[in-house]
Amino acid sequence: MNFLLRNLEKDLLHWKVSTHRQPLLLRGARQVGKTSLVRFFGKKFKYFVEVNLEQNTKARMVFDNFSDPLEIAQQLSILYDTPIVPNETLLFLDEIQSSPKAIQTLRYFSEQFPQLHVIAAGSLLEFALEGLSSFGVGRITSLFLYPFSFSEFLQAAKKELLLKEIQNASPTKPLSESVHNLALVWYKKFLIVGGMPKAVSVYLESQDLITAQNVLDQLINTYVDDFAKYRKRIPTLVLKDVFDAVIQQNGRKFIYTKTSQQSTIYLVKQCLELLEMAGLIYVIQHSAGNGIPLGAETNSKHKKYMILDTAIFQRILGLDLIDILLDTESALVNKGQIAELSVGLELLKNASPQRKPSLYYWKRETKNSHAEVDFLIQKGLDIVPIEVKSGKHGKMQSLNMFLNEKKISKGIRTSQENFSTYGNIDVYPLYAVENLLKPTQT
Repeated sequence: MNFLLRNLEKDLLHWKVSTHRQPLLLRGARQVGKTSLVRFFGKKFKYFVEVNLEQNTKARMVFDNFSDPLEIAQQLSILYDTPIVPNETLLFLDEIQSSPKAIQTLRYFSEQFPQLHVIAAGSLLEFALEGLSSFGVGRITSLFLYPFSFSEFLQAAKKELLLKEIQNASPTKPLSESVHNLALVWYKKFLIVGGMPKAVSVYLESQDLITAQNVLDQLINTYVDDFAKYRKRIPTLVLKDVFDAVIQQNGRKFIYTKTSQQSTIYLVKQCLELLEMAGLIYVIQHSAGNGIPLGAETNSKHKKYMILDTAIFQRILGLDLIDILLDTESALVNKGQIAELSVGLELLKNASPQRKPSLYYWKRETKNSHAEVDFLIQKGLDIVPIEVKSGKHGKMQSLNMFLNEKKISKGIRTSQENFSTYGNIDVYPLYAVENLLKPTQT
């Protein structure tokens, strides 16, 4: 398969030339393309050394026996018969979770050998990091990689002109209806194919949605097989039940008792934490929305969870692809859930990759009043509420209630409509979530 460009490459290029460069830790769920990205990036160096610490026991022994980064570099150079030269070699430590000593050694590269470019990555890396009290705070740079965003998907499909049109549009500068409809067609394909690199690559090469669905089935099996690696004391079946419950309860307040009958609430919470650490699910926290930061007033009793990919979501639920592609109004009861999931994922993917972003929503439940805003984001010093609609119509009572109650001047509605405005509410199409995160609009 050909390598498909990722937006994170720009951050890697900046890191490459930075005078304050530190060893880089590439973080993200399995199968999101970390290894492929580093291999492609390695072509920009004179020398590239890839060390798989899970497969190569001799390489692990190097880190077990040495702590001096200069000595480690020399030993690895001999082992791989490749020069490891400052500013000319990229040293890639893959599957670094297999060697806790290697993780701890990264800080010494920062202190004693900063001229060498070092990138580390690994499957289930967060579990290894949890077991280390300190692995280099202030001495290691982290970048977070997610599945493909919609803009990356269009770029991979060689739809750069369509992407440029979308990125240049705004509520005061909508797209032509023909371009808008074309963007919706590609957006619906993206919902079905998803952002997992292998599924994207296979679909773009074959133009066959069924083949891409088969790839998704393989990925799902891989993730489920990994459950046994998370924690020995937590039954795999319980993890699977909780994973399925996240999918079933997508877009709604998570009810712990609606998961596994074989587990306690405490065990369910542990499973959720493990699935989140693995990057398979993301939490959406409840915020009072009274001011910034949004995380200052959260309610731990009200959380929503979402899975890492829309295609995996629809594949596990067995949704009808025709209903999504043709946008039928028949029995697609999960249509709104897919739209909300898609927006949440786009908010994550288009946030700064230098830190793990948080997602928030607002909800009020009283005897005579129920209101919920799907997402709250911070733009500068402002709170911006976002309401998601799966179709082209729908009331905005909750959004208007939040704006009035919090005395906020501007809200966002995202739907299948073209860019537009309704008074103090700006409308962004579902395929243009990236646009609403921009500091300014033209």
